[in-house]
Formats: sequence, C-alpha cells, structure tokens
Amino acid sequence: MYRILIADDEGLMLESLKTMILGQYADCCELETAKTGRAVIEKTESFHPDIVFLDIQMPGINGIQAMKEIRKSNSTALFYIISAYDKFDYAKEAIDLGVEKYLTKPISRKTVLSTVEEAMKKVDHNRALRSSQLQIQEKLEIIVPVVEQSIITNLLFQTEMQDVGYYLQLLDVEEKYGSIMIIQFGTEYDNGRLVSPVRMSVQAQDFYPELRGLVKDSLNCLVGPVMSNRIVLLVPREEGQVSYEERIRIVENARSLTKNLEERFHARFRISIGRVHKMEDLQLSYREALRSLNDSKSHVIHIDDLQSGGVYEEEFPDETERRIYRFLEAGSTAPMLAELNIFFDWMVQHYPNDRGNIVLKVLEYIIWAERVAFEAGIVNYNFSDRKDYLEIATSFGDYESLRRWFTEKMAAVCDAIHDHKESQSNSIVKKAQNYIQENYSHDISLDDVSRAVNISPYYFSRVFKDESGENFIEYLTRVRVEKAKELLADPSLSVKLISSMCGYSDPNYFSRLFKKQTDMTPREYRMSVQG
Repeated sequence: MYRILIADDEGLMLESLKTMILGQYADCCELETAKTGRAVIEKTESFHPDIVFLDIQMPGINGIQAMKEIRKSNSTALFYIISAYDKFDYAKEAIDLGVEKYLTKPISRKTVLSTVEEAMKKVDHNRALRSSQLQIQEKLEIIVPVVEQSIITNLLFQTEMQDVGYYLQLLDVEEKYGSIMIIQFGTEYDNGRLVSPVRMSVQAQDFYPELRGLVKDSLNCLVGPVMSNRIVLLVPREEGQVSYEERIRIVENARSLTKNLEERFHARFRISIGRVHKMEDLQLSYREALRSLNDSKSHVIHIDDLQSGGVYEEEFPDETERRIYRFLEAGSTAPMLAELNIFFDWMVQHYPNDRGNIVLKVLEYIIWAERVAFEAGIVNYNFSDRKDYLEIATSFGDYESLRRWFTEKMAAVCDAIHDHKESQSNSIVKKAQNYIQENYSHDISLDDVSRAVNISPYYFSRVFKDESGENFIEYLTRVRVEKAKELLADPSLSVKLISSMCGYSDPNYFSRLFKKQTDMTPREYRMSVQG
C-alpha cells in the first residue's frame, strides 16, 4: 500500500485530485487530505505519507515552510509541488528541498496519473533499497561482534598484527593507540572479590548481546568475548597521553556503566582500566587492567590510581600459580604461602625425581618475587645479592628443607610489599591531610584534594576513609572547627570573621556546624574558654 497526502486550500482542486487518484489506484493506496500548512504538518506526523502533493500557496504556513518542517521528521516522503503560479524563486527553493517535480495548475488527469505512477515506482525502489540496507545491517550485526572479538583475542594473546590491522581498517578504527578495560561480573562480593558461580558465566552468554549494546551506548569501543566471568573492551585512542581530567572522566563513565549494568542484569559488576598504549602493545594495557582488578577492591579502578610501578606477570597457565602471583603482588602473605605450599606439593608429587627442575622453579619464583619488589621501588638491585642462592638451594638434603627456605624468602618479599603498600596509602593520606591543613580557609573540595595527590576522587575517597577512619568532609570539618576554637580565644576577632577565616562564607551555617561538633555555639565556646 502507498500512503498519499494531498494538501491544497482549494476544495474543488482537492476533491478533483482525490477522485482522479482513487479512481485509478483505490485498491493500492490510502489517501488523506489537508487544506492548510498547519494541517498538513500535523497530518504528516500521524499519517507518515510516502507521497505528498503540496500546494505552495496556502493560508498561514505556505507549502515551502510546511515542507521544511515535515523534512525534520520525515526524510523519505516524495514531494510534488502544485501551484497556479510558475514562480522561479519558489521552484528553486523547492528543488533545494528535494522536490521530485513542480506541477503548474491546471493539471490534466493524464499528468496526475502518470505522476502518481512515477511516484509509486520510486517508492518501490526506495523500499527495496531500504530492505537491502537492512539485510546488510542485519548481517553486519552478526559479523561485527565476531570481528571485534577476533581483534581483541589476537591483540592480547597473539603476535601477528597483519590480519588485525586489516580488520581494524574494516571497522573504520584508524586510531593508533588504545587502552583495555575489563568488565568482571558475579553474583556477590567476598572480601572485595566478585564471586561468580559457573551458572553466572553460562547466563552471561545469554545476556551478552544486550550487555554489548549497553556498553556500546556508553563507550566508543570494541567488545571482546565472554571469558569466564570477564569481558575485555578495547577503547581506541587518538593520542598516547591521557590528562588527569580525562582519566577522571573515564573513571566516572565506567562507574555510570557499572551502575547501569547492575540495574539491568541484577548482578554485580567491576571495571578495571589499563593505561593507553600503542595498538601493538595492548598486552601491556591488558596486564595493567588485570593488576587493577586483582590489587583493588574498588568497583572501578584505573591502574594509575594504584600508585605502583609494578606490572602483573601472568606466565604459566596454572590457576594455583596465578593465585600465588596475585597474592604476592597484593602483599597478602598468609594466602600466598598457602597457595605456595599447594604448588610445592604438586611439584614433589608429580616430579619426585626431578630435583633439578624443582630447584629451578623455586629460584624462578624467588627471583620473580624480588623483581616485583624492585619494580615497585621496594628494594634496590645489587649484582651480587643472589650470589649464594644457587648454592643454598642445591645444598638441601630433602625437599622439606628446600620448602622452608623457599617459603621464608617468599614471605619476606610479600611482607615487604605489604608494608610498602601500607606506607604508600599512608603517604597519600598524609599528603592529603597536609594539603587540607594548609588550605582549610579556602573553598576546597574532594576534587581539589584528589588532584593534589594525583589520584581519582572516587579512589582517593576510599583510601582516605580506609586509612584515616573518617571521610574527607569529616576530616576537613574537624580541622576547621579545631582552628576556629583557637581563633575564638582571641576576643578581638568576630565570629563572622572567624567563620570566613575557617572557610565558611555563611556565619549562620558555621555556627550550626560548630554547635553540632562541640555542643556549643561559637559564642558559648568563647565564654567557656575566657572564664
């Protein structure tokens, strides 16, 4: 069926055109009429015509004005202008708006019917073209996710870049840099870690298409496949550097995305973010995102918020070994030693007569652990520090003696990492506290302090609370009130001035807050200290 709309302020002309068209094409078209420009605009919004015969000269809104308005919501309708005047200016403007033909009254029946037939053929052609485009789009909707998954898999786990470059070009990805985000999902948190039963990973295959759509709506990225309870995203970037402001925006967008995902799928989500690297070096960003995921309990964490130079190494694909790496880099000595003993038992049980390789594996672990500590700035490197390691490791007469030496060395490194992390957190908090104490009289915010210590507001807020036992506002308020107490001892200073000196522009607000903190108004406190 073809939807045809005729707009003309002359009733006779309107009925004449209607009779001609229905007399020939009544069985294949729906027809509506309008007598004013306003009426044709309103009719178009509800009728959605394929073909419009439109008189230029109509009361109020003329045909050209009406067509401009209609084009805002209907880009496919075919317009045929009819007029009693052969005006060049109107004709030119009509052509600019994409009019199919300009018809001058009076119009013969033959011209009307031939024009309608011509219009119907164009509608058929446009519909066929649109159908073909939708078929292509439908196929692309199937192919594109597969291509994106292949790109991410190859970039992260393969060494060949030739095919990857071709597929990136196919997807119009021209950026030379990118970063990796990892979305992790689960049913609940266990000590900050997401618990993901097998059924959750199975369910992820079902909600993956919708999740992919939500991610695409939030980020310009390529979406990888479901891998256990994780999905890897590749975010292309024009430049290799990310400013502090941009980093904060990325973290905030990720937080909004986790919230949307949790509301939609009734599950728990975390997102970790690696640094920007060249496309061929995205494995580094992936490892950084993994480290962020493993070293932090935050729902969203950027690698730069960890304030650490170490890089998580994921080598032999043994789950026990991976847990050893994760616990050691986190400074979690007890669980690391538990996993270490499990792995040592496995080596002895499976290779009881392969003493040489067991010793090599022990040395590999110790050297790797010390390397992690070195890259984190915890220890310095001296060439002769390990001169006796090989001699000691091969001197033990039994495996239990080797185990004791092995666990002692690993525990010493893990303890050092733990102490360093605590020291770093304390350093951040101390730096923030110093900044607050120096600037309490100004209108400072959480963003200001976060910028001063160079970590995102979200992560800073968590670290500050964990280490100091109070949040940013509580600490700032306490500092200001303590300073106000000192100033109130000076009778020459008014409460209004003290309020301003302590960072509060509203004396009434200052008084209410002071009383809440001390159970006394500023004046009552002044009287109490002055006797």
